[in-house]
Amino acid sequence: MSVQVENLEKNMAKLTIEVSEDKLEEALQKAYLKQKNKISLPGFRKGKVPRNMIEKMYGPEIFFEDAANMLIQENYGAAVDESGADIVSRPSIDVTQIEKGKPFIFTAEVAVRPEVKLGKYMGVTVTKIDTTVTDEEVDEAVEKERDNNARTITVEDRAIENGDTAVIDFEGFVDGVPFEGGKGENHSLEIGSHSFIDTFEDQLIGKNTGDEVEVNVTFPEEYHAADLAGKPAMFKVKIHEIKAKELPELDDEFAQDVSEFDTLAEYKENLKKNIAERKEAEARRTKEDEAIRKIVEKSSMEIPDAMIDTQVESMIEEFAQRIAQQGLSFEQYMQFSGMTMDKMKDQVRPEAVSRIESSLVLEQIAKDENIEVSDADVDAEIDKMASMYGMEADKIKEYMGDAEKESMKKDLAIQKAVDLIMDNIKERAKAKSKKEKDEAEAE
Repeated sequence: MSVQVENLEKNMAKLTIEVSEDKLEEALQKAYLKQKNKISLPGFRKGKVPRNMIEKMYGPEIFFEDAANMLIQENYGAAVDESGADIVSRPSIDVTQIEKGKPFIFTAEVAVRPEVKLGKYMGVTVTKIDTTVTDEEVDEAVEKERDNNARTITVEDRAIENGDTAVIDFEGFVDGVPFEGGKGENHSLEIGSHSFIDTFEDQLIGKNTGDEVEVNVTFPEEYHAADLAGKPAMFKVKIHEIKAKELPELDDEFAQDVSEFDTLAEYKENLKKNIAERKEAEARRTKEDEAIRKIVEKSSMEIPDAMIDTQVESMIEEFAQRIAQQGLSFEQYMQFSGMTMDKMKDQVRPEAVSRIESSLVLEQIAKDENIEVSDADVDAEIDKMASMYGMEADKIKEYMGDAEKESMKKDLAIQKAVDLIMDNIKERAKAKSKKEKDEAEAE
């Protein structure tokens, strides 16, 4: 095999890969052996037709496609390694010569990693974020936990209040005629959830168990059912039951039930600590995003379209895997959402470009700063993964090949570059005037 590299415009390259005629002959024979059981000729049993008879009858091209696919699959990876090119896209393959007795030649057009000219990346100014935890935030967290631990009771001595759940039968009418989808029985409706249209829920407040109520509403102008959009409707409602949440008492016993702490004061203090840690982590991520965005804006690079296309395809594949874990196929999602592949690609393209830009500048910073990742760094990351997934570190190492280890080293180098940036940022309060905003942008 031989490889020639031709540099094209806009960070594209063309690899011309030549495979010997002997290797082509081997591939043609493999293609024959793969297909022979499907081919029959008069006078021969199926699977027993000699290759030269098949080629004479149908032409030698009958085995070309399978042979070409084999040779491309077998030789492309080695050709990339031999070329020394830093390829960042999937290849566009074209067969330029396939003929018995001659070398097999194919080309692969690929994107190569673009050169990055970094702007300022040390001492980037970012917006200061207040991470103070207020008493109100702690109280809100406590109330959320109380709500999670509330028990539901049936109310018999009062009317419906906001926040209750009413168990109802209902039937809707437009112009006195029932409409499709407007009927339900023993439906649990949380009052105040706004899950029903218009003021439906509000009109049940003050009503009692056993009441039969007429509820008058108007469908929104943009309602999904065109025959109902903007029309007034009347619902006949029968109230079967009223349910309410009974919150636990806010005392030491509650703290003991929902946490490892003995007193409510200790529980609240721990909540405050957890909220502070969360806000600090969120603030750091926000400042990281702002710093990296500013570095990208001050840097220059020419990203080839093929690199963006590959990132877009990877993001769509990741999305398809996520929804598959929820029991929905990608095809079903596209059908239910009315989405097309072209529309989805257009939607994710800006995020794909942003990811590429961020990755390129961080990789360049790591290179310029001679950031190195040691075996100890990799071991520490594997230990962290082992702890997270409840596995043994040695087992994870067994599953990891050289490519996975190199990918981990690359990710760790990028994280070290981020840490370097964040160790040298300057923080400034949020700009209030245009002058302050202009000064911040200039930095």
